[in-house]
Amino acid sequence: MPEGEGQGVTTTTPNAARAGLPRGIWVLGFVSMLMDVSSEMIHALLPVYLVTVLGASTLTVGFIEGIAEATASITKIFSGALSDWLGRRKLLAALGYGLAALTKPLFPLAPSVGWLIAARFIDRVGKGIRGAPRDALIADIAPAGLRGASFGLRQSLDTIGAFVGPLVAIGLMWWTADNFALVFWVAVLPAFLSFGLIAFAVSEPEPDPSRETTKNPLNTSAMRQLGSVYWRVVAVGVVFTLARFSEAFLILRAQNIGLSAMWVPAVLVLMNVVYALSAYPAGVLSDRINRTGLLALGLVFLAAADLALGVVLWGLHMGLTQGLLSALVADAAPPNLRGTAFGYFNLFTGLALLAASVIAGALWDAYGPAGTFLAGLGFALVALAGLLAVGNGLATEDK
Repeated sequence: MPEGEGQGVTTTTPNAARAGLPRGIWVLGFVSMLMDVSSEMIHALLPVYLVTVLGASTLTVGFIEGIAEATASITKIFSGALSDWLGRRKLLAALGYGLAALTKPLFPLAPSVGWLIAARFIDRVGKGIRGAPRDALIADIAPAGLRGASFGLRQSLDTIGAFVGPLVAIGLMWWTADNFALVFWVAVLPAFLSFGLIAFAVSEPEPDPSRETTKNPLNTSAMRQLGSVYWRVVAVGVVFTLARFSEAFLILRAQNIGLSAMWVPAVLVLMNVVYALSAYPAGVLSDRINRTGLLALGLVFLAAADLALGVVLWGLHMGLTQGLLSALVADAAPPNLRGTAFGYFNLFTGLALLAASVIAGALWDAYGPAGTFLAGLGFALVALAGLLAVGNGLATEDK
């Protein structure tokens, strides 16, 4: 057991630190980055497009955002379990990226809210298929002492895509005088580049012959095998997600204070710049000190963001929490159940995001932006209290 593990501290070994991150981690990071460029070009404009062009309510926006992410999360449990059963991750990850690329043209072609819901739904199925196998593949490739750095790097590169996409959207909206459909068409290109990269540039490690195979990763025996530490990580992730509704409401808040449609994506740009700059350093730091302490600091930033409507603080919260939660899942899960572990984690946090986004939309319609963000503040404070109560119960021996 590496020094400090089991007491809430994870330490990077000197040999692992000198060796650096494997090539596969970098490639998977760029795969995520390109797909996020595509997705965020669309996502940055979609809430405003729904409300101002198609006449949808903010409750509808909250429902679409929540059901989209919940769909991805439900799919992840099956794709993650299938990757454990097959003992292979890349095939399913590539399939998911390919499906997402193929559905991108549906966004500019959609004539109504119903069509957009269908497009968002199918796109998120692709995300669900790829998510858990990709994260399990990262855990398989990453050295044990560099898990935080590995997930932090992927999150940082993914988030670079999340602010490059809105920047491109801003430029195209200015150039085309708010031509939403053209922006959605341009978003198709990086999606196909992402698929090509994972299909031809990612090598999956050979399965460990000593690793036990799992005949049915979704039965109750496998759930017990995941262990109590893992399920505590899931519980923490669920409460975190309840405290953080969809970023669509940051976009709507920007429009509410008077930003034009062309500049609304700048909100996501600023948030994601901060997110990208903080995620990798947070991951590296979490390999050396208590991950729980960094998660608590992230919740403090979220509470402050809800109180002050601060986009920068929201980005810091994301950077300090999202990669760390993935690293905690990888720490706790047995190697032969990593796909299933990420699947369950994303299932339960996705359902929490559905609840949080629908509640946020309903509060906005009933009480305005203040009601939504004050509710977020309350959830963040509850989550912080729960995390401090769990404390070192999220630590585990290295798998």
